[in-house]
Amino acid sequence: MCLLNFFFFFFFMFISFFFSLYYLLNDLVEFYDFEIISFNSFSISMSLLIDWMSMMFLSFVFLISSLVIFYSSEYMLGDINLNRFIMLVIMFIISMVLLIISPNLISILLGWDGLGLVSYCLVIYYQNIKSYNAGMITVLMNRLGDVAMLMVISWMLSFGSWNFIFIMNDNSLEVVVISSLIILAAMTKSAQIPFCSWLPAAMAAPTPVSALVHSSTLVTAGIYLLIRFNELLMNLFMIQLLLILSSLTMFMAGLGANYEFDLKKIIALSTLSQLGLMMGILMMGYSDLAFFHLLMHALFKALMFMCAGLIIHNMNNCQDIRLMGSLSFMMPITSSIFNVGNLALCGMPFLAGFYSKDLILEMICLSDINILIFFLYFISTGLTVCYSIRLMYFLMVKNFMFYSLNIVNDESWIMLKSMMLLMIFSVIAGSMISWLIFKTPKIIVLPFYLKILTLFVVLFGGLIGYYINNVSLYYFNKSMYFYFSSNFLGNMWFMPSIFTYGLVNYFLLIGKFVYKFDVSWLEYFGSNGLFFLIKDMSKLNYLIHNNSLKIYLLSFIIWFIFIILFI
Repeated sequence: MCLLNFFFFFFFMFISFFFSLYYLLNDLVEFYDFEIISFNSFSISMSLLIDWMSMMFLSFVFLISSLVIFYSSEYMLGDINLNRFIMLVIMFIISMVLLIISPNLISILLGWDGLGLVSYCLVIYYQNIKSYNAGMITVLMNRLGDVAMLMVISWMLSFGSWNFIFIMNDNSLEVVVISSLIILAAMTKSAQIPFCSWLPAAMAAPTPVSALVHSSTLVTAGIYLLIRFNELLMNLFMIQLLLILSSLTMFMAGLGANYEFDLKKIIALSTLSQLGLMMGILMMGYSDLAFFHLLMHALFKALMFMCAGLIIHNMNNCQDIRLMGSLSFMMPITSSIFNVGNLALCGMPFLAGFYSKDLILEMICLSDINILIFFLYFISTGLTVCYSIRLMYFLMVKNFMFYSLNIVNDESWIMLKSMMLLMIFSVIAGSMISWLIFKTPKIIVLPFYLKILTLFVVLFGGLIGYYINNVSLYYFNKSMYFYFSSNFLGNMWFMPSIFTYGLVNYFLLIGKFVYKFDVSWLEYFGSNGLFFLIKDMSKLNYLIHNNSLKIYLLSFIIWFIFIILFI
């Protein structure tokens, strides 16, 4: 089943990519509208918007999902419910396809809600307490965005259509409210501050799911929706606020990844940082740049998750990077591929991430933004390189740790095939897609010190990352003086405690009280009490009907006394 689905999605990837080239070169947009029912002046219709952007995004989704399914055939081999897992992944892909090609808010909601529901099923796939908690955090945080989407749908009844293309040039108050609700929905789905605590928690899902969800589907759905709505966003009063929030998200995730020791959570926080980068550049009005970085990020982030999955698979499901070390000797091919993905994330020249990140940072140097945003972007870029070098050091360079000696040296050829194919795309796709998307070459003229600022920040971040982690035991003990600041910076600025546990704690305490009342007094006077009463009466009845001589003698004496007293 896995092989058939792999070929099916891989074939559709080629179809979608060639269609995107056709629409891009001929500057075509096709809009299909199927009317289902109409009453008075209002019509319910199913719409499809097919242009170069939707087709190119579809081709990347199909590419990553086909390779993830092929990868899962080996990774999830011991799972007795493998077919169910593959069906859930396919449902997830169908929901994303529906979201990508829809200009109609009803069909967008079907894809949007489908992503939320299926992601919940995938996060709780391993069925333990940690998975259930992570699943509830994920689905409830995303429900906020779903409620905003439902409010937009009900509000747009007054426009006579749910197609948002018809209101693109409207600047009325109603459209501002609709745009604000769309932004709220996108912020929950793309995990911006203060809705960011669910994204690292969703790492409880199987690693192939993480490779698909955190690269090209669930978390990028909000970004893609805002790219489609970008003409409406430019007139909003809250753009500056959203720019600051997205920049802070990027900065906070970069700091948190430098304190984290869980391999998958480090990559998840890296995803959060890149989502902040995309959201911020989108709020500045560069929607093409945001889309370009979205595509490049999908490639190298899926590659990093696949490599992390193979490492965890061979380390007997250990995810703590402190217990790893010298993996480059034991898993050389996986280590090489992982380093390519890591360098693409850092913006290493001529890899996929370089073409988008370098362009974004140079456009920030040209933009009329304040100094706070400027510094947040460049410091966050340095932090990205810092945690990437830290990850390489802990996994590849550091001496053997005791746990890594127990490694199962099994670099599965099936998993390596999918990773190698994705690595090739991570190397060549940046230049190829940049030539296609931008019709004229982007030549950005900057002063010398601004031109080399990106390179300087990258090198300085890498140097800091190496020196911070290459320390002795004495410095580790000294670092305990900064325990509280480390706890604050490494715990996502207490976002999970404030906006997840803090919000639900009161209701959980009420539930605990009601539960105690239910299992004590209500239980005693209710069903349990009735059960024990009937049980005692039946015992007495059984004793009476047991033809015991004592019972007959006792009843005779009672009746005799009764007759003497009352007659």
